[in-house]
Amino acid sequence: MDDRLMKAMLELDEHHWWYRGRRRIIDAELAKLPLVPVARALDAGCGSGRTLQQLRGHGEAHGIALEVCGIELNPAAAEQARRRDGFDVRVGRLEQLPWDSSAFDLITCLDVIEHTPDDRATLRELRRVARPGGWLLVTVPAYQALWSRHDEANHHYRRYVRRTLRAAAEAAGWRIERMTSFNSLLLAPAAAVRLAQRRRRASAPYTPDLELGPRWLNGVLERPLALEAGWLGRGHTLPAGLSLLAVLRNPPALEAGCPATGAGEPPG
Repeated sequence: MDDRLMKAMLELDEHHWWYRGRRRIIDAELAKLPLVPVARALDAGCGSGRTLQQLRGHGEAHGIALEVCGIELNPAAAEQARRRDGFDVRVGRLEQLPWDSSAFDLITCLDVIEHTPDDRATLRELRRVARPGGWLLVTVPAYQALWSRHDEANHHYRRYVRRTLRAAAEAAGWRIERMTSFNSLLLAPAAAVRLAQRRRRASAPYTPDLELGPRWLNGVLERPLALEAGWLGRGHTLPAGLSLLAVLRNPPALEAGCPATGAGEPPG
């Protein structure tokens, strides 16, 4: 990822509407997972550690003794994550995780696998460290047609639709429990802006659109994601959006020999 963009994202992940809204979505999904009373969780691609805090808070709120770990490629971000609450955060690549097999009950990988050249290899390695019956929450950007300079600055390799995310997950041996779009209410205006930017694309350096902006506007933009989190939390799905979320499960030991089956909706 571009260093300027990484710095901007690390500074804004506490208050920017996108990060706050995505945390609401993840909270809604976490609340539905039947985790064991004593569990281990990994945030793969943990950035500055805000999701690590979210996972710890989820455990405390639900009476789960949740040991939380992280891994991050960027050393500066990993150090910031360690300083948050003394988290165990390693520096490394997701294709070679420094943990034993079957180490975690829950893994989150939020807007990360699009950065990896081989997403299937990444998902296979995440499955290796997941316990049988363990969970993986994945979020990714949606629709290759919305590819923009933002994707290039982030060093993305791809955007996804349900079909491509499902194919990658199943090829890695995961069972798809749930798949939905989110950031749906902002899809149309965001698509219009990106298509307009593409038409007038200039040679000027890319400027990240990650400014916090006025407090009132930040709240207005977060509100649609808050509404979506409530909808998703009640078990519903959304047919289209700027992002996709998949809830995956490592088949329990008795099912390990059976092929994974998808339960997501048709490609959006």
